[in-house]
Amino acid sequence: MKTTVSPLEGNKVRLSVEVDEDEFDKAISDAYRKIAREVRIPGFRPGKAPRKVLERRLGSQVGREQALSDALPEYYAQALVEHDVDAIDSPDIDITSGQEDGPVFFDAVVEVRPEVQVPGYGGLRAEITRPTVSDEEVDAQVDRMRQVQSTFADVDRAARDEDAVVIDVSGTLDGEPQAGLSADDYSYTVGSGMITPEVDEQLRGSKAGDILEFDAEHPDPEEERDLRFRVLVKQVRERVLPDADDEWAAENSEFETIDELRQSIRDRALVVRQAQAQAQLRQATGEALAKLVENEPPEPLVSHEMQHRAQDLALRLQAQGLDPEQWLAASGTTNEQFTSELKEAAQIAVKVDLALRAVADAEDIECTDDDLEEELTRVSERVGENVDRVRREFERGGQLAAVRSDVRKRKALDWLLERVEIVDEDGQPIDRVELEIRPAPDESQDESDDDDTNEKTESDAE
Repeated sequence: MKTTVSPLEGNKVRLSVEVDEDEFDKAISDAYRKIAREVRIPGFRPGKAPRKVLERRLGSQVGREQALSDALPEYYAQALVEHDVDAIDSPDIDITSGQEDGPVFFDAVVEVRPEVQVPGYGGLRAEITRPTVSDEEVDAQVDRMRQVQSTFADVDRAARDEDAVVIDVSGTLDGEPQAGLSADDYSYTVGSGMITPEVDEQLRGSKAGDILEFDAEHPDPEEERDLRFRVLVKQVRERVLPDADDEWAAENSEFETIDELRQSIRDRALVVRQAQAQAQLRQATGEALAKLVENEPPEPLVSHEMQHRAQDLALRLQAQGLDPEQWLAASGTTNEQFTSELKEAAQIAVKVDLALRAVADAEDIECTDDDLEEELTRVSERVGENVDRVRREFERGGQLAAVRSDVRKRKALDWLLERVEIVDEDGQPIDRVELEIRPAPDESQDESDDDDTNEKTESDAE
């Protein structure tokens, strides 16, 4: 087989392929073997009729047509590999000679992945949220823990949010009592919104002995009539939290002091914030890089990315027992809005892909054999398969080049992450040290103790 490639306008190339007569005759023989399994010839078992018998019965052109249908995609795929053509769409194939007899000539015109320019990629700026944990956030977490042992005490003041009020409540519609809206000696937390918003509005500022009568919108949006409420406030009770001291911390946590507990809460929350900040940094860097790409992303790549994202969402929703229509309705998103947002995200993703390839080219970043082996090992561990088997599967599917490309792009992104300027929402610089997730102090201490023990053992041995 002989092949040539020539560039065309519109980011396309033409692959011209010539298959000599002897080589194509092998494809014809394969085609007749396939046909033999699908037709019944008297005197022969399925799949056993010789080619000459089939040619006499069915005609010589049947096998040739089948061979053209089956073999041309294979010849085309070989030509792509031979010339390292990065096709991004299905080809338009035109058989120019050989449909009747002799050697086969065909042209394949296909769109290829464009090469883009990303001037200024070395000076990117990424804005992220600074990973910090405030004293107020630690206090809130401690309070949530204290609420487990909280009690209530009567108070002689107006009710406010978080108070528990003991009430007799009666809800009616056109004078008729409504199920679930009437109760005596009912303990209700002000601000919880468990009945209607109007109930909470009326209870705020009320005192024991107050009688409240008011109208409220029916929770059913299709019901146009208002509910009528009568509420007798019997008691106002304040939530009393246990003191956040060393004794409470020792009884309700693994720590001996409240300071140790607070520090642990801060450390764990900080790890979460740092992980979120790292993810933000990768996304913000990618988006900043995408803005450097002036070319419009090719439609085939955008369509493929949209399809991939839609399928991924459908699988995640399926795992939660939802279908896309339910999700759209719950999120208040129309199909048109979803499609528009999906396309916008896909366009950015394609630009990031093209830009990372450009950075890798400019900085001579490659996927080495060691890099490839590490990636295949990670894949094998994730899927629970032998690494050699994983390699064979990728080779069989012609996907090793794609794996190398993904590793190369990841290394290009890592290169950028080491150099991008990182700032917070106010434009103030963030040191990369602030994003580093470090082991908890107790873990570091354990490691330090182990090192000291090892040093002591080695010294004793000497």
